[in-house]
Amino acid sequence: MKDYSKTLKLAAPIALTQVGQLAVQFVDNAMVGHLGAAPLAGVAFGGNVYFFLFIFGLGLSIGVTPLVGELYAQGKHRKSAHILQNALVLYLGIGVLISLTQLAIIHLFPYMNQPTEVLVAGTPYYKYLAWSTIPVMVFFSFRQFLEGVGNTRVEMVITIFCNLLNVFFNWVFIYGNLGAPAMGAAGAGLATLISRSMMPLAMMGYFAWNQSYRRYFSFYNNAHFSRRRVGSLLSVGFPISIQMTLEGGAFIFTGIMMGWLGTNALAANQIALMICNAAFFIIISIGNATTIRVSHAFGLRDWSALRRIARSSFRIGVTWNLFMAVMFIVFRHLLPRIFTVDPAVIDIAGTLLICVASFQLFDGLQALALSVLRGMQDVKVTSVIAFVSYVVVNLPVGYLLAFVFDWGPPGLWMGYIFGLGLASLLLITRYRKMIGRFESKR
Repeated sequence: MKDYSKTLKLAAPIALTQVGQLAVQFVDNAMVGHLGAAPLAGVAFGGNVYFFLFIFGLGLSIGVTPLVGELYAQGKHRKSAHILQNALVLYLGIGVLISLTQLAIIHLFPYMNQPTEVLVAGTPYYKYLAWSTIPVMVFFSFRQFLEGVGNTRVEMVITIFCNLLNVFFNWVFIYGNLGAPAMGAAGAGLATLISRSMMPLAMMGYFAWNQSYRRYFSFYNNAHFSRRRVGSLLSVGFPISIQMTLEGGAFIFTGIMMGWLGTNALAANQIALMICNAAFFIIISIGNATTIRVSHAFGLRDWSALRRIARSSFRIGVTWNLFMAVMFIVFRHLLPRIFTVDPAVIDIAGTLLICVASFQLFDGLQALALSVLRGMQDVKVTSVIAFVSYVVVNLPVGYLLAFVFDWGPPGLWMGYIFGLGLASLLLITRYRKMIGRFESKR
């Protein structure tokens, strides 16, 4: 029971952070959705395209957590500070590059075969999101460092506070309150930019205020910037980034293909994704907590503890996802009404929720297996597994069922079931192989 409670104790603040983020996404989509199907579909399209490179940057930053976690368990605080110092410079530069690339991609929008009204609503929203990448990458550097040392509360407080600001600015800019212009979907993007800009400022303020973390700044020195440390960050972060980009890309390109089926299908897909994420935030939280605990056990070379941590995390995750699968089926006609009153969109979204329920078990298993492998810094093979699962299997199967067999939107989502099922099998097999290899060296 101790392993369950320790994981849940670490996961709880992360879960509250995710709740805050999901609440903002829900509010964003609900507020924009009540302007009509076209603005909601525009936000869905802009968010899907934006997410592709955003998830790449997020994956790179996650490399900080297992590296710092291992050093923290060994009591090497000065070296941990050097990791943070290099991460801040590296990810700021990467944030700028990603942002500029995202802005350049706008020129490709007319070739993505989306309805005109979707592009009109989604492009201004997307531009604001692109600029927000720079501050959020700096925030991720601090956040992943704190997770590495086992502190998940600070990110919770900052994220929730800034998300509340996001909701307020949504109200101001989407509908034109307090004398502001009514910007529609673009207002939601501007609100996101403002709130994300506050996040790294709040994090720097906390580090300067808290004596325990201020010491990490005192370890800073120009001599500690090095190719070796940047290389270690990239050697762990880059494979994670590729894996996350490929998995996220499956959802993104499925969303783009959903646009080929019309505005209603795209809006329904966005609703189904939002509801799916409402279940997945618990898995993300458990996964992050698992990576932290596994990285500490890995640093101490305590393989029996590592096995216990992984086993308890799998059991928690599977229990949650099976419960949510039942909820999705039971309330499939009610949940979409949170976002829209359009009966055609509600009908499609309700059907997609059956697909969401169907892959819950696979989704939880693959995500938690990834979290364990990240804590063990075994990340290179996961990008290969992601390529096979999502590019070779998921997308082709979805396209075949949707357009060749004429299953429509549910056919695209069936691709997820095949892709996630294969990923969960391969990742669990990899974990078992690696833990057996480490134990045999004792």
